[in-house]
Amino acid sequence: MRRYGKHTDEDDIRTRPNRKGNRPRTNIRPKHEDAAEGMVLTVDRGRLTCLVGDRTVMAMKARELGRKAAVVGDRVALVGDLSGRKDTLARIVRIEERASVLRRTADDDDPYERVVVANAHQLAVVTALADPEPRPRLIDRCLVAAFDGGLEPLLVMTKSDLAPPDKLLELYGDLDIPYVVTSREELENGDAADRVRAHLDGRITAFVGHSGVGKTTLVNALVPQERRRTTGHVNAVTGRGRHTTTSALALPLGGDEGWVIDTPGVRSFGLAHIDPFRVIHAFPDLEPGTAGCPRACSHDEPDCALDAWVEEGHADPARLYSLRRLLATRERREGD
Repeated sequence: MRRYGKHTDEDDIRTRPNRKGNRPRTNIRPKHEDAAEGMVLTVDRGRLTCLVGDRTVMAMKARELGRKAAVVGDRVALVGDLSGRKDTLARIVRIEERASVLRRTADDDDPYERVVVANAHQLAVVTALADPEPRPRLIDRCLVAAFDGGLEPLLVMTKSDLAPPDKLLELYGDLDIPYVVTSREELENGDAADRVRAHLDGRITAFVGHSGVGKTTLVNALVPQERRRTTGHVNAVTGRGRHTTTSALALPLGGDEGWVIDTPGVRSFGLAHIDPFRVIHAFPDLEPGTAGCPRACSHDEPDCALDAWVEEGHADPARLYSLRRLLATRERREGD
C-alpha cells in the first residue's frame, strides 16, 4: 500500500468521489475571522443562550468543536443569525481560553469531571447556620475546588436569626476568607443584599450551596428583575431542601457592576479531578516552605518541610492545620 507524506504532489492525492456533485471534501476549516464575541448565559438541552452585544442570541455548538462543550461564563465566537429574533439559531464556532474553571465530579471515585462555570472571578459558598445545619466538609470541598480552579472564595452565611455564626467563623477564620452574615429579615428589607453586593461589584461571582440554604433567595434579592423559583421547604427528616434551580444561569447585577451565576443546589461535591499539589498556591505564606519538601510530598507526612518552616516562625501553625484539613477533605465524605 502506498503511503503519502505531508509534502506530496497534487497529482498523487486521491480525492473521494462526491455523490452530490459539489466541491470535494476537505479537512481545512474556516477561521471565522468575522465571528461575533459573546458570553454563554445558560445551557439547556444543547441550546445555549448567549449575550452578544446588548441582545440575547440562541445558539448551538458547531460540529467542528467535537466533544468540547461550552458552559455558563464561557467567552465564545458565534456566526449565523445573530439578530436574537424568535426561532433563529446561531452557531458557536470557537470557545476562547478560560481564565478560571469551577469543576466537580459526582463523587471521589468518578473519573469524569464536570465544568460547572467558566471565567468566574470568585466563588460564593452559601451555607445556612440552621435549617439545614451547616456541612463543613461540603464547604471545605467547595473551597478546595475554588483554590484549584483559580477562583477567590467568599463565604455567605444565611439564617443568622436561627443560630449564631461564631462556631463556623472560628472554623474558617485562619483561612482569611471574606464572609457575610445575613438573616431572613435582612434579606427581606434589602440590607443583606447590599452587604453581599459590596463583594460582587465589577466581578463575575458563581453561587454554590446545597439545597435549602437560601442561595436562590439571595440571588433574587441581588437581581430582583430576574426572580427564580425558590425552594422554601426543607425536609424535616433529611434536613435537605428540594432542588428548584435546575441549570446554571448568569444574571447581570446592572450596568457594569458585575454578574451573578446561580447554580443548582449540590448534595455532593466530588474532588476526583483535584491535583492536591495546586491547593498549596492558595497559601502564599506557606508555599515558600515547600522548597525543602521531598519529591511528590503530600504536605501531610513526617518528612514534610512545612513543619520546620512553621516551627521557625515563618507562618502561623493554624494556617498549616487549615491547609492539611483541606487536603484531607478528598479522603472524607461530606457527611463525615
